[in-house]
Amino acid sequence: MIGKLNHVAIVVPDLTAATALYRDTLGAAVSQPVDLPPHGVTVVFVTLPNTKIELLHPFGETSPIAGFLKKNPSGGIHHICYEVDDILAARDRLKAQGARVLGDGEPKIGAHDKPVLFLHPKDFCGTLVELEQA
Repeated sequence: MIGKLNHVAIVVPDLTAATALYRDTLGAAVSQPVDLPPHGVTVVFVTLPNTKIELLHPFGETSPIAGFLKKNPSGGIHHICYEVDDILAARDRLKAQGARVLGDGEPKIGAHDKPVLFLHPKDFCGTLVELEQA
């Protein structure tokens, strides 16, 4: 059902420093910071030959990742994202198998302008999983 790994999202306390680390130390291609107010994050996209990394920083006081950063002041991996061909079919299959879809269960448009869903970390080895329609 799942396809390729689309991205790994890392919450960072200092977006400028994290961008420099990936660009200057690791030699990766990085985007300019992109504010995504509807998602409550500012993101830098790191492009790798086989996947992407998203460096996430809270945007605004009500950012959904602010709590994560409070619990993990140094930052850390927030979620992994897998591609699926049909997000509704994937959702229905997972729910039938007992997996919990976060929110109202309906896909939202994600940072890449494609439908996404998040799955409860307690159902996936402690990892928040995002599904993105390819």
